[in-house]
Amino acid sequence: MKCLVTGVAGFIGSHLAERLIDLDYEVIGIDSFLDYYPREIKEGNIANLLSKKGFTFIEGDLLQVNLRDMIRDVDYIFHEAAQAGVRASWGQDFSIYVNCNILATQRLLEAAKGSNVKRFIYASSSSVYGDTDTLPMKEDSILKPISPYGVTKLAAENLCYLYFKEFGVPTISLRYFTVYGERQRPDMAFHRFIKATFNNEECIIYGDGNQTRDFTYIKCAIQANISAMESPVVGEVFNIGGGSQITLNGAIEILERVMGKKVRLRYIESQKGDVRHTYADTQKARELLKYRPESNLEEGLLKEVEWIKGSFYPLYA
Repeated sequence: MKCLVTGVAGFIGSHLAERLIDLDYEVIGIDSFLDYYPREIKEGNIANLLSKKGFTFIEGDLLQVNLRDMIRDVDYIFHEAAQAGVRASWGQDFSIYVNCNILATQRLLEAAKGSNVKRFIYASSSSVYGDTDTLPMKEDSILKPISPYGVTKLAAENLCYLYFKEFGVPTISLRYFTVYGERQRPDMAFHRFIKATFNNEECIIYGDGNQTRDFTYIKCAIQANISAMESPVVGEVFNIGGGSQITLNGAIEILERVMGKKVRLRYIESQKGDVRHTYADTQKARELLKYRPESNLEEGLLKEVEWIKGSFYPLYA
């Protein structure tokens, strides 16, 4: 059985490809090495994969490569590729988000139309919900994203349903809630906080720190993808969260405990596009995908700290 993983050199894509290889799937991975963060970090993400039997890497842009040929013998598509970042999605860079998050998804769906693909699993985001006072967030909640990034992720999610409804492409969309762990992107909060604390620098907090998040450990997100691949369900959307809600200040207290160091904090004004609270209702995923988030935040943060300290921290020296 053969899988395609887009965005394979990214945080989630590289973990997913490794898990699929461990399960004896053949994996084609594609990545264009967008310059949102340094290429050498992404190359490090797939360094082990490149030596694995059954893994084929393609450096290419989903807007330019021949996707129909690429997926000719593919059984499962995991579409992880996207231009990330809520705060960077405003202004003149919005066109990058449109191209990478909407047009690339449409091209891939078009290629999958009429193919033998058994599942098309799309990496969506909790950003599609926007700000809401109704918590936990349910899949049938009203969707009002408050960032251009969230708008593009919702547009691509809607495209997935469109191609399922009209052309029978067997899509499933997974709405990730703040995934963290080993290989987390360097722009994400925990990675920034850990890096700054190692370097005895200030950690910038946008807002008062009382905003809440539902943090999802990377292995839970990967297991959700495997479960979606194996599930008979198609045409559905699922929340993939860690199963609990905590303030950012509370998460930093846990990080201080894990690191054995005081985190130096500086609070500044909230940024446009940042939602106040996220909290996933995962009942649907639990029932239909047998999704079971098993890691707690302290255990997951310890693993991320150890990874940065042992494998990644030299880049900061």
